[in-house]
Amino acid sequence: MWTDDWLTDTRTSYDTVAVGYADFVRDAIGRLQYLRAALTLFADSVLAAGGGPVADIGCGPGHVTAHLHALGVDAFGIDLSPGMVAVARRDHPDLRFQVGSMTDLDLPAASMAGLLAWQSLIHIPDDEMPSVIGHFHRALRPGGPLQLLFHVGDESQLKTEGYGGHPMKVHVHRRQPGQVAAWLRDAGFEVEAQMLLAPEEKASQAILFARRS
Repeated sequence: MWTDDWLTDTRTSYDTVAVGYADFVRDAIGRLQYLRAALTLFADSVLAAGGGPVADIGCGPGHVTAHLHALGVDAFGIDLSPGMVAVARRDHPDLRFQVGSMTDLDLPAASMAGLLAWQSLIHIPDDEMPSVIGHFHRALRPGGPLQLLFHVGDESQLKTEGYGGHPMKVHVHRRQPGQVAAWLRDAGFEVEAQMLLAPEEKASQAILFARRS
């Protein structure tokens, strides 16, 4: 079932757990005020610059895309997993979702008013990160905001079981905000702010707010 190719394994894993994962995250934004606040800041930044299309990269079941849409943002979702895209279309039939990979992002240059990647960079190996962030920079308009949410730490772990007890084979990479910020600056982004969620806990997360220079 599994291969040695991390991208294929990631796609297959999320196809397998798509329905269970959608149930797991369905009310996450409603429960967590800091996530709502971060999305509101992002939406305000997009709208203040005149609006336009916003890509939710690694959108999963589309709950973040839908929340941005409710805030008045012209958001659409892209995900590596066709299973996830099918669930997103099922749950949010009025929104647009498409299959795609952030490692080969099929978006025209300077076409996006904003770009967001929540908990999707966690599966990208370190040596692929500069290229992925370069794709983000190319797709964004000058001055366009970028928001990233990711796990904080210094280790990578292989996840072999997921939502609903289904088998998975994905590496989860925890990173320090400073490392991600350095990749962003190297790609031509200005890092404006960062937020640590549950900083005293092992399962800490970080949100970075950046803008294409």
